[in-house]
Amino acid sequence: MRVVVDEQLCQGHAVCQDEAPALFEVPRHGTVRILRAEPGDDLDAARAAIRYCPTQALSLVEDQS
Repeated sequence: MRVVVDEQLCQGHAVCQDEAPALFEVPRHGTVRILRAEPGDDLDAARAAIRYCPTQALSLVEDQS
């Protein structure tokens, strides 16, 4: 699984960074930057970040192998 962001929806609220700081970084003026697309051991934190994103800009997708 990997995290993806819809940059058209992200407004930089930084809720994702609060929920999963190892995975997301949001600059003071800007939109989210994914630090690690594959959450690994931080999957629960990634799911919380996705759940609480005010604009629903984040999602988890299955990797296609």
